[in-house]
Amino acid sequence: MESNVSGNEPPGTAWPAAPPPEPRIDLAPGRTAFARVLAGVDSTGASLEAVRQGERLRDPAGSLDVVTALELATTAQAGFAATPAAAQLEAESEEALESARAVAPDASFRVVQGRADQVLLDEARAVDATLVAVGSHEISRPVGIALGSVATTLLHSAPCSVLVAREPKQEGFPRRILVGVDGSAEAEQAAAVAFALGERLGVEVWPIAARDKDFDISAVDGIATNVRIEDGSPVDALVAAAAQADLLVVGSRGLTGIRALGSVSERVAHQAHCSVLVVRRP
Repeated sequence: MESNVSGNEPPGTAWPAAPPPEPRIDLAPGRTAFARVLAGVDSTGASLEAVRQGERLRDPAGSLDVVTALELATTAQAGFAATPAAAQLEAESEEALESARAVAPDASFRVVQGRADQVLLDEARAVDATLVAVGSHEISRPVGIALGSVATTLLHSAPCSVLVAREPKQEGFPRRILVGVDGSAEAEQAAAVAFALGERLGVEVWPIAARDKDFDISAVDGIATNVRIEDGSPVDALVAAAAQADLLVVGSRGLTGIRALGSVSERVAHQAHCSVLVVRRP
């Protein structure tokens, strides 16, 4: 039987213009298309990009909730200046929501008191979100782990898929989707999501696999056709190939806490120079 997997092309070689067929997998209704999207927004442009991309990826009949966290506990050390400091934070939160309204006017908007990462985790569970979108503030992975960046916390603990949004190089996000496939059930789930998005948005989808010590060509071949194979570690292969896309989709093994620190999806989400969608089984 002839393999569907393509050979090892030189770096920078494009995939075929026509997208491969959809993977052979069915997902529960509402999960592939992201029917309930939650986006976290603050005063940064990165968070507005998360709102913009979350709005783009959500199902047309679905919902988008935009939340900004108001952490008043930080004003406790201000002493007599605590009241004006709290007022300033409240004003900044409202300004962040106003900016988000210009990006996604049909979304719902609210301010929730608490630390940003915990607010988003709680809200994701409360609304049964299928996707949480946050901006990348380009904090390094070790620093993100040590200081508890919002993106790092969500990648470790969110109950649903996570989008780490970065500003695309061109308008019209996404113009090209890359999906990592390694033959696992999680990769099959990621491929199903990527191809469903590609079909709905009219975007090319490029599947890629890394030929490492665990490489199983028959398992990869069972997920999608025209898979591009790169030698090396999955993290290096995906990060390098992501330079040719503006959305990289990877599966999550569902690891949490300390076990998640070495996961491919978490490392790729921090290192890639494009937006990364980490698909987690509900």
